[in-house]
Amino acid sequence: MQYRLLGNTQIKVSRLCFGALTIGPLQANLTLQQGAAVLRRALECGVNFIDTAEYYQTYPYIKEAIKGWDSEVYIATKSYAYTAEGMKESLETALRELNRDWVDIFLLHEQESRLTIEGHYEALEYLLKAKEAGKVRAVGISTHCVDGVLAAASFNEIDVIHPLINIEGVGIQDGTVNDMLDAIKVAYNANKGLYGMKALGGGNLLARYDEAVDYVLALNELASVAMGMQTLDEVDYNVKKFNNEKIPLELQLRVKRQPRKLHIDRWCQGCGACVERCQAGALSLVDNKAVVNKDLCRLCGYCGAVCPEFCIKVI
Repeated sequence: MQYRLLGNTQIKVSRLCFGALTIGPLQANLTLQQGAAVLRRALECGVNFIDTAEYYQTYPYIKEAIKGWDSEVYIATKSYAYTAEGMKESLETALRELNRDWVDIFLLHEQESRLTIEGHYEALEYLLKAKEAGKVRAVGISTHCVDGVLAAASFNEIDVIHPLINIEGVGIQDGTVNDMLDAIKVAYNANKGLYGMKALGGGNLLARYDEAVDYVLALNELASVAMGMQTLDEVDYNVKKFNNEKIPLELQLRVKRQPRKLHIDRWCQGCGACVERCQAGALSLVDNKAVVNKDLCRLCGYCGAVCPEFCIKVI
């Protein structure tokens, strides 16, 4: 496993980051023991970086996975809190549920622009005080927006940016892939630590796995790339890919045969763009929310590419 420094944080992370959303109740909903076992396999394979969020409800899995683990593990989490009191509660929850004395990286969750960062500045100020107190090592934002990356790059107090980037730009809310790449370069030149998300477009690019992963690994500005994994085989597959090792045919077949489903997040706005895009007639609107007919769904991922809220995933 390769490791890189995350900007100026002095935190040296594995190129492969474990994206913990997938194992939790919002997606695969694995049992505590199942999810912890998948995480533990990643640690045993050299992954030392875990990305999560308060909203994901995966702290218990991480706590269980790192129990008794002697090597360094870096955890990044996120909160939607916008007040000092709200962020204080979020940090205390993370420390308590992870059974840790500090959080390595704490991010403002899903920031869109300078306006939203300024609107959350009270929470950011609290994190900066927590950093001085040794309860947080680095602070930053996660974002699906080009403007979010550019704005964060201009804040001296921000250490880390977690942007959405993939070969097709699936999920970028305010621009193209090239726009996001330009913004990432600006942030990198401002000495921000960067680690990417949604390399597979929320699973919508699974059919182009090699091409999609090769694309993000070629971006020198990214210290690490978060990948959602929900089985031991997926961990082994991703580790070998990131290590540039040959993937055994048997492992390839097991991963390809793994049952998948279309997952629609609870924040769907019912715009109908996915319904119009679906050529299989598998999607419809019920009570202003998109629902899928699993018998008709081809898992092509085309619907995810047109969702303005990035709430359609293949898991």
